[in-house]
Amino acid sequence: MTTYSALTHLRGRDAAEDLAEACEGLEPEPVGTGIFEIEDGSGRWEVGAYFTEPPDAVALALLAAAHGANPFAISELPDVDWVAHVRRELTPVEAGRFFVHGSHDLDKVPEGVEALCIEAAMAFGTGHHDTTKGCLEALDRLAGAGFAPRRVADIGCGTAVLAMAAARVWPITVLASDIDRVAVDTAAANVIANGLDGRVVCIEAAGFDHPLLRDAAPFDLVLANILKQPLIDLAPLMARHVAPGGQIILSGILTAQAAEVLAAYAASGFDPGRRDDLGEWSTLTMSRPA
Repeated sequence: MTTYSALTHLRGRDAAEDLAEACEGLEPEPVGTGIFEIEDGSGRWEVGAYFTEPPDAVALALLAAAHGANPFAISELPDVDWVAHVRRELTPVEAGRFFVHGSHDLDKVPEGVEALCIEAAMAFGTGHHDTTKGCLEALDRLAGAGFAPRRVADIGCGTAVLAMAAARVWPITVLASDIDRVAVDTAAANVIANGLDGRVVCIEAAGFDHPLLRDAAPFDLVLANILKQPLIDLAPLMARHVAPGGQIILSGILTAQAAEVLAAYAASGFDPGRRDDLGEWSTLTMSRPA
């Protein structure tokens, strides 16, 4: 089936959400819309609408103008089996003791590793992005240094790869939350597929705003692989929900953004800890003073 994309960008998340919502009223109607932050520090967001028949270019131009966005770029997408394509491209990834793979690479799992199976169709958080790999390596270092948390949360869990990694290393139950219902359902399916049902509890929540998270706090370890601004906004809440002596692992941060995130967490009482850069992404490991 031939599909079409219409992409634009503009400043501000609220404006992007408004434009994406307006796109849903187009004729022909898009089969999906989405937004994401452009990771260059500009504060701009991309808005995308996807169609199974050619979109109305005039209507899109009027919407873009009305919302102060750049003109939509309309493209015809090739008819590609994307899951098969991703499976070919995504080879297994080693990050410390962890080996992240798809089911198609089950025969490649070596002895003596903590294997995590994440299907290629669930691309966000497969371990191939440097933010996820950086978090897994940081988690591996904490475990190797003898850190033994009893209460762990993965905020913005995506596929729950980090929560599952923590549950594999320590004999604990991990709370994994995400604001997106689809992500929560994906995480729950991954938990079952990896034999961790009951060890990782997946919930829909923004930040720590859920009874299970509030009741379990303070946490000894919080994992948060999201984006710069949500991480900065979470800093005061992290200080209230992390136990004295507790650790946090943060990523989703461009190297150019790391100093700003570090400053926000220092202002909330966290010690700087360690920064690790992989490609253009940073992973921060910080602690709350005992």
